[in-house]
Amino acid sequence: MTRNDLNYLKTWFTEYVSNFYSDDPDYNHLIRLKEKHTIRVCCNIAMLGNELGLSDQDMVLAETIALFHDIGRFKQYKTYRTFNDIVSENHARLGLRQIAIHKVLSVCTTAEKRLITRAIAYHNAAILPVNEDDNTLFFMRLIRDADKLDIWKLFIDYCKEREKNHSSAIELGLPDDPVYSQRVIESLKQRRLVLMQDLKTLNDFKLLQIGWVYDLNFVPSFQTVQNRKYIEKLEETLPQSKEIKEAVQQAHDHVNSFL
Repeated sequence: MTRNDLNYLKTWFTEYVSNFYSDDPDYNHLIRLKEKHTIRVCCNIAMLGNELGLSDQDMVLAETIALFHDIGRFKQYKTYRTFNDIVSENHARLGLRQIAIHKVLSVCTTAEKRLITRAIAYHNAAILPVNEDDNTLFFMRLIRDADKLDIWKLFIDYCKEREKNHSSAIELGLPDDPVYSQRVIESLKQRRLVLMQDLKTLNDFKLLQIGWVYDLNFVPSFQTVQNRKYIEKLEETLPQSKEIKEAVQQAHDHVNSFL
């Protein structure tokens, strides 16, 4: 793949997404949110790639993965009016079907196509595959970091404006009860990713995002979390209990251990 191929794919992406806009401003707001998220994830992956010294060829592959990692979100929201995979379908698989239907990766070699689709398939998975080659695992980890860095930004920005622009879709339909689940706290204590099926409240979703620090892979990702104060900003929106303070401190310690 060349940089020209990537420019072609970016044009294709913009035209594809444009077909999902309607005359409903609330619906359009969420389609636009996902379109802008994709653009920022492309910027994040380029930033990480530059910090890690990737070749131009690998940068093109990384940006292609970022461009299409959430392509399934548009079809998902149009069909189900939710971004919750549990009550609709896995948006990564949905996206891979869209990529196959539209033959969008026809500009890629067979090896490039495999790497791109494998990275997209696992960008939202709880765990990475065990029998995967190191190069593919590298790109899987890269997109997962780039994606998380923007979801943190998107969600924190949303929390600031929540009273003016409330969205059940962004909150995955979770109730904003003043409690959190013990199972979620236990996962954080054990430095494990919180599972989506364990979420019962909006606070659980916030704690899940704090737990993402245990799934980061690269030093520049940890530096970005610290510089943008993501953990502190999420903590501000949570109940101030002893358990949460301990979980947050442990997350801080984990980030600092990589800096």
